[in-house]
Amino acid sequence: MKKKYQINGISCGGCIASVKKTLEEHPNIEKAQIFLEPKGAAIITMSKSLTVDELQELLNKLKGYTITEFKLTT
Repeated sequence: MKKKYQINGISCGGCIASVKKTLEEHPNIEKAQIFLEPKGAAIITMSKSLTVDELQELLNKLKGYTITEFKLTT
């Protein structure tokens, strides 16, 4: 399943590489796509759904990044 997120703290390709590597180390995350445009947008493909809190725990290892679920406003 694919879910969209916003990762705050992304500012360069190095940030993307670090966050992608950290997320993809989790056994339930198959793929993490993170973009500079729009800044910090992310699509995470998971075999088993993880909560935002669980994803944040992974990012806490890196310091300086926060993740929220992307919600469309109408």
